[in-house]
Amino acid sequence: MSDQPQPELRWAPMEPKPSRAGRVWLIIGLVVAALLVAGVVLFFVLPRNEVPEEEGTASPSPSASASASPTPTSSPTPTPTPPSTPAPTTEPTSEPSPPVETQPPVVDPSIGAFRDQVSGWLNDAMTGLDIVAGTSGQDAVSVIDTLQDDAQRLAETSPPSSIASQWNDGVAGYSQRLADLHTAVSGGAAPSVDAARSAAESLRSIVGL
Repeated sequence: MSDQPQPELRWAPMEPKPSRAGRVWLIIGLVVAALLVAGVVLFFVLPRNEVPEEEGTASPSPSASASASPTPTSSPTPTPTPPSTPAPTTEPTSEPSPPVETQPPVVDPSIGAFRDQVSGWLNDAMTGLDIVAGTSGQDAVSVIDTLQDDAQRLAETSPPSSIASQWNDGVAGYSQRLADLHTAVSGGAAPSVDAARSAAESLRSIVGL
């Protein structure tokens, strides 16, 4: 077995490996191009979405700062409050007093004018007393009531000063006689008009009737 020829070993050149440098540079170029595209996209996209928010939070715009922190021109300046003055008290002396209305002087009527004014009531007194003398009961009372109303009007009429005392006393006497007559007739007594007629005649003589 040792005598068999052994194969002869020879060094042969190895086959050259295919070059991969072109493929590597192609991959690197693609990566660089992708990075450039991504950078361009980020450059155009990110400023539009994030920059306004950063600007809004970092430094407010002039309009926002003007509304948030008022400048001395826009802020209202405090006006001094004037001291409260007490309300003026109304005094009687400070207001003009109303003019005093003076009554016109009472004109003293003449006896003739006064006679014309009271003659109607005095004539009715005589007529009414005649009616009372001829009646009784409620009819007489109604006539006496009318005579008493006329007597009140005689008392309210101002007489001339020359006969004022006589007239006032005469009217008071006449009114008293009518009151007595009213009481008597209301009580059922027969009317007696003599005293009332005498008082009425006295009044008529004072004014010249």
